[in-house]
Amino acid sequence: MFVLEYQVRELKPHQTQAIEEAIRTSQFVRNKVPRFWMDNPGVGKTELFRYNTQLRARKLLAKIWFYL
Repeated sequence: MFVLEYQVRELKPHQTQAIEEAIRTSQFVRNKVPRFWMDNPGVGKTELFRYNTQLRARKLLAKIWFYL
């Protein structure tokens, strides 16, 4: 389990938004990978790592398109 923690004194709005987006992305990936593992018996670590990478890339790509 990952624990996400940060301590800062003064946050700017864009910093708060970036931190919240990072937390949402990690929670999304954290929930999707075990679900993939449960739905596909026999999946090994390599497939889970690849799926994790695909999810992160998809989420990052969606974020980039949103800002364009």
